[in-house]
Formats: sequence, structure tokens, C-alpha cells
Amino acid sequence: MKEARYFYVPNAATETELPTEEAVHALRVLRLKAGDEMYLMDGKGFFFRAEVMMTTSKKCVYSIKDTLPQELSWRGKIHLAIAPTKDIGRMEWMVEKATEVGFDVLSFLDCKFSERKTLRADRIEKIIVSAVKQSRKGWKPSVCPMIPFRDFIEDCSCEGRKYICHCYPEIPRADFFMTVNDHSPLGDDITVLIGPEGDFSIDEVRLAMEHGFESVTLGSSRLRTETAGLSAVMMAHLARRK
Repeated sequence: MKEARYFYVPNAATETELPTEEAVHALRVLRLKAGDEMYLMDGKGFFFRAEVMMTTSKKCVYSIKDTLPQELSWRGKIHLAIAPTKDIGRMEWMVEKATEVGFDVLSFLDCKFSERKTLRADRIEKIIVSAVKQSRKGWKPSVCPMIPFRDFIEDCSCEGRKYICHCYPEIPRADFFMTVNDHSPLGDDITVLIGPEGDFSIDEVRLAMEHGFESVTLGSSRLRTETAGLSAVMMAHLARRK
């Protein structure tokens, strides 16, 4: 029995052709031909069972045979806002693994101690799409452009509970996992901030707290940025798992 082939097609329900990059993979790597079955993912909660109707050197035309609504496996929205690492490979690894676990929104922060001030959002998008297909996720996390820390804090309209993870012992910190497991009247949405390799500045932590972010720790170990980001997503996911 052949393994099911999955393709990311954002407008699968209204289109009839695979996007160019997906078509290249279908035709040149998988060698799909008319009559072959495949599955399409729109990243918005639907899979589609489809049949290849026609192929050319560059095009793969399909017909949808069945619509398969997906059920989200966690409650609320999980929003990770993180300062990217100097070594972008470490951040890309984190994005891939966090997508496999499951979350909803990814923001990148430019903080006082950030060593990386720019990144390629298109590269991050490709990594997320690949991880969505590999892990068979019904929803694709959205990626927001990099934003200065202060702007994110002051413009943040996120609902639910908001947290900032840091390592300053002079500022009281609750345990993140214990806190997100508490029943809250604020709802199920979670926004969690992870700082750069030098941590947030203490002024950034205080600014966030002034804007409603709760001061938390991810545990007694001092974690690398990408490890902290993945740990935060996993804890939030476990706390909100259906």
C-alpha cells in the first residue's frame, strides 16, 4: 500500500492545480500521474482527498473527491513571541519542532540584547509548511514580521493570558507550567515571550509586566533560546490539549 502523499495548497477548495513548488515535487520527485490519489492541506482546518486528473512538465491538475474537516487537538491559541538566535539554524530547528508539536502564531522580537536584527520570513514559512505536512497538522501557524520589543508589548492585543519568561531572581516568577494549568477566567489563549541569548533586559521585563504580562520561569535550568521556545510551546500545548 502506497503512503499517502500530502501537499500544502492554501486555496485547495477553489483551485484546480497544485502550486508551482508543490507541483515540481509531485511530478519530478514522486512521479505522480493521472489517476493517482493525493491529499491536500489548506492550513485552515481542512484536508482534501483528490485525484490527479492531468499532468504536464510543470502542472499537476487535480479534482477533489472528498472534504475532510480536521479537529484541533488543543484549546485556544498558542502564540510564541521569541527573539531569534544569532545562529539562524538553531531558530529554524525550533520552528520545525514547535510546528510538529502544535501552536498558532509565531512572532519575532528585536530586543535590547538581540544579536540578530533581521531574518528571512520566507525561509521560516517554508520550514513551517514542511513541518505541517510531515506532522499532518490541519492548521498552519501564522508568521509575523520581526518587531521591536516595545512595539510588540505596547501594541499587543492578544486575548487570554500573557507571560514573559526570564532569569532575573530579583523579580518574583511563577512556574510557567503550573500557571498555565490553572483554570483562568481570561480564557484559553496563551501568549508567551522568550528572550534572546542574553535574556531580556530587566527594563523590558518590567515594561511587559506593566502591560499585563505575568513573570514566569520555565524551571531551574538555564535554557538556550531555542530550547526555551520549544519548551514553552510544549508546556502550553500540554496544558491546553483536548
